[in-house]
Amino acid sequence: MTSTTTAPAHTVSDPHHGLHSEDGARHGEHPGRDRRPVIKAVDLAWLEFVKPDLERAETFARDFGFTVAARTPQALYLRGTRPGPHCLVIRKGPTSRFLGPAFLAADRADLDRLAEATGRRVHPLHEYGGGHVVDLLDPSGIPVRVVHGVTEHPALPGQQPLPLNTGGHTVRINAARRPPLEPARVERLGHVVLSTRVFGRALDWYLHHLGLIVSDFLYLDGQRDRGPTMAFIRCDRGDEPADHHTLAMHLGPDTGYVHSAYQVADLDALAAGGTYLAQRGYRRSWGIGRHIQGSQIFDYWRDPDRFLVEHFTDGDLFDHTLEPGWAAMSASGLAQWGPPATRDFLGATPSPALLHTVLTALREDNELDPARLNALVKAMSS
Repeated sequence: MTSTTTAPAHTVSDPHHGLHSEDGARHGEHPGRDRRPVIKAVDLAWLEFVKPDLERAETFARDFGFTVAARTPQALYLRGTRPGPHCLVIRKGPTSRFLGPAFLAADRADLDRLAEATGRRVHPLHEYGGGHVVDLLDPSGIPVRVVHGVTEHPALPGQQPLPLNTGGHTVRINAARRPPLEPARVERLGHVVLSTRVFGRALDWYLHHLGLIVSDFLYLDGQRDRGPTMAFIRCDRGDEPADHHTLAMHLGPDTGYVHSAYQVADLDALAAGGTYLAQRGYRRSWGIGRHIQGSQIFDYWRDPDRFLVEHFTDGDLFDHTLEPGWAAMSASGLAQWGPPATRDFLGATPSPALLHTVLTALREDNELDPARLNALVKAMSS
């Protein structure tokens, strides 16, 4: 991404320069973390959806690379190959919709602290996986669950990263490489991206209640003084590295789910899995490419219910010492290489529904106004 804002004089020695963003925060800008969070969530546990056709949902899930952990007449539980809890819950219902994310607490006492701080209560989960949960509502109105004690599954056989001949380093001699065209086996849930009309309030809520910390901020070109409008947010595990972002949020006219991302073994698994999906009649939304914020190699697909899902591999890992980077928002700045971001991926395909959403957002009391909307449109077309 190229910002038109002049970089501060200290940029040359700024540790962000050339690392993960253009520069760091200026004096008085958002610090990207809360000084006294209620708890520190350690990971994203799972996402919950409602879909009318569980058979169709299961077919896509298997083609995308999930493993079915459990199935009841009313719900489908999906997992990856790595050890841990299930990573998706799909409940049967009349219309497709996103319910919300569930985050993993470090211990049972965290649930008690969170319940006390929010006026909620801890209750047992009487469904597959068990455990305990505190049910919350973020400032956007999205249900957020925080769980502990959920059954963890043992590892399953996964795809092994293929050895590569790179430069002068050769490890494969007298051996051809023929990756099978098969589903890219999902290893784990990586992150979820949400849109909100109250970005600042929602950001501070997640940092305070769940102890998440910001890896990168994006701002609208010419409006940096108004604060960021997108944040890539990771778990604070101290010295243990965590994904560049477990949650990402951006200001927009809509509220709710944008996409979710699932790690696979390597580029061959991702690309061969994409070919398999295409052969099965599914539609690629955008890819293959490599992101800037987070550095992941990505490939985006639409499921039969129009939800956007991502295969990714080779993402950045940060410990708690790295402070947020800052960069201008633009469509061209979403990837280092790969095809241009599509209208479908950006959610910018004109439609009566989109127009209605925009007009509704502008009439409400929120953080979206005509100046910001115009800047968002410009950023997504740049």
